[in-house]
Amino acid sequence: MPVDIPPGLAAQRVLGEDWAGWLDALPRRASSLLAEWELTQVATSLHGFCSLVLPVVDADGRGAALKIAFDGDDESEHEGLVLQRWAGAGAVRLQRADPRRRALLLDWLPGGDLGDVWDVEACEVVGGLYGSLHVPAHPQLRTVASYVERWLAELADLGRDVPVPRRFVDQALSLGRDLLEPRAGTDVVVHGDLHYANVMGEGDGRWVAIDPKPMSGDPHYEPAPMLWNRMEELEASSESVRDGLRRRFHTLVDVAGLDEARARDWVVVRMVVNAGWSVQDARRAGRGLTSDERDWITRCIAITKAVQD
Repeated sequence: MPVDIPPGLAAQRVLGEDWAGWLDALPRRASSLLAEWELTQVATSLHGFCSLVLPVVDADGRGAALKIAFDGDDESEHEGLVLQRWAGAGAVRLQRADPRRRALLLDWLPGGDLGDVWDVEACEVVGGLYGSLHVPAHPQLRTVASYVERWLAELADLGRDVPVPRRFVDQALSLGRDLLEPRAGTDVVVHGDLHYANVMGEGDGRWVAIDPKPMSGDPHYEPAPMLWNRMEELEASSESVRDGLRRRFHTLVDVAGLDEARARDWVVVRMVVNAGWSVQDARRAGRGLTSDERDWITRCIAITKAVQD
């Protein structure tokens, strides 16, 4: 079976020359890895935003997933390193890796993700995974602080261009500075993007995390993606969006044993920063906000309000 690049991944070519060069070299890189690691592709190629995933079997017929990431994706640079540290405890098991070619061979996960699980139950699963994933951080990892400091500076530079109540922008800038104050001995490996689609079943009732964007930092940084994903369900429910969001938030905090106030403050910072990114995207493109971007900013504001009401 020839290695094909899914159209959704091939479309990333428009993002620049680095992407185009990586995509051009990707079929040859994948074929070389299949041959060297004695793997056979057994199903259609899959992909994430910046990675190709090939369902494979090894020389003994065992299923696995060969993942090859975009060279320029700094956020996933140390994915193999943290998967090796987790060793299958709370995360997909790593079989082998080639950091130079950004290639990982992972256990095949036959179960689906948490997308179809009741959101409260899904939050209980994710809250239960935090403890396994939040191990002492590797020195090689970039820090949460290094990202957030830059994001807060960018947010401040936007001035009043962000269509978010000014009190929330000021609050996010103030809380962000407080949250980044060093706390000795508290930094752990933070998954960075743990939400419903990034938790999959092993087929025996157990759930594991996939696709980390690993950083070193405060574990309270984690909950926000579980609030902004699957928002459509809350908007279509007879329950208020506010109550649904608060239920998710408190489930995560309670199951994981997080400090409620600190987790809440991180949600506020992350949601206001996310709203600012939409404005930055529009500026870079030399246009106004699209309807989708305005809807997203409205959701960011709703989450910011809900965790504080």
